[in-house]
Amino acid sequence: MTIKQGDAIPAAKLMQATAEGPKEVSTEELFGGKTVVLFGVPGAFTPTCSAKHLPGFVTQADALKAKGVDTIACMSVNDAFVMGAWAKDQGITDQVVMLADGSAGFTKALGLELDLTARGLGIRSQRFVLVAKDGRVTHVAVEAPGAFEVSKAEAVLAVL
Repeated sequence: MTIKQGDAIPAAKLMQATAEGPKEVSTEELFGGKTVVLFGVPGAFTPTCSAKHLPGFVTQADALKAKGVDTIACMSVNDAFVMGAWAKDQGITDQVVMLADGSAGFTKALGLELDLTARGLGIRSQRFVLVAKDGRVTHVAVEAPGAFEVSKAEAVLAVL
């Protein structure tokens, strides 16, 4: 079942690349007591994700924070090393927290997995965005296949 407005963020562990190596981040730590924008992408280094989705949130980071967002996080079903390399490639510093859901456990708990096995890509995340306040979803939008409208930074700004 896909997560919806009013639902609690499920407990899970994600990974973040750091200078000291991969660091575990719990959803309780990430979402507890904060307003968080989490956007999910099908894959690091993929065309729409690299050219539009992630850069849009970097560009709009100050505007989102001005509307009360504490944390902007990008999540993909990749490992922490790939997410770290993608962050470096994209020039990400502290605007966006880059999170790896390597085995898709959190993605599946959200009900937002996408099976691309037939294309040789395995289980991935759908393209989505959610806003949560103190661990409870206040907004969620999932893109139709091939679309990039409801999950971009500007769409989030419009609902905050």
